[in-house]
Amino acid sequence: MSLNGKSALVTGGSKGIGYGVAAALVDAGMDVAITARTESDVRDAEASLVARGGGRALGLVCDVRDLAQQRGTVAATVERFGRLDALIANAGVGHFASIEELAPDDWQRIIDTNVTGVYYSIKAAVEALKASKGYFVTIGSLAGTNFFPGGAAYNASKFAVTGFTQAVMLDLRTYGIRSTVIMPGSVATHFSGSAPSDQDAWKIQPEDLGGMVRHLLETPARTLPSKIEVRPSMPPSAR
Repeated sequence: MSLNGKSALVTGGSKGIGYGVAAALVDAGMDVAITARTESDVRDAEASLVARGGGRALGLVCDVRDLAQQRGTVAATVERFGRLDALIANAGVGHFASIEELAPDDWQRIIDTNVTGVYYSIKAAVEALKASKGYFVTIGSLAGTNFFPGGAAYNASKFAVTGFTQAVMLDLRTYGIRSTVIMPGSVATHFSGSAPSDQDAWKIQPEDLGGMVRHLLETPARTLPSKIEVRPSMPPSAR
């Protein structure tokens, strides 16, 4: 299935996994809108995507925790590109602390971004995706099925994303909309403020996940990989 001329919206698309996905889709000929909260990050990423050639790129400032802003980004995407064929709900944050040390503000920030932000993303886009019989992809985590010490807030958010996406899949497939949750393990990104380095070469790379999303969108409409777990093939512990 050709992606040329189709359009996508990627939340949290200025860096890391989101940028990797946006780049892969632009390279495939798709028109891609990306969002981030910081104007400078949006503009830098937009310019970088435009320079790749392929499809068009549009950068939009948006906080996924705000439904009105999310509706505005969908409207801007459809106005610019004429349609919306894929929504990739990628924006997320992490904070890791034991329950004794987990502050209410940190809990709320993670839940509001990682869970409510995903709900707002599809809520804002569902009518546009109905019109195109489009695709809804969420970027979850292996933390959505595997809990660990210090992960109470993050685990809660990613378990929620896994269940949410699977339920939405059942709600929306009657309209021809497909839904998939991708659950990666360790990824070399700027997650939690840490910059990737040469020591992260063993990790999943953002472009790996970008290629995976591209292949999902190219899958024949009769087929639905509803949940995909992704791990580094050779972590240090396996060597």
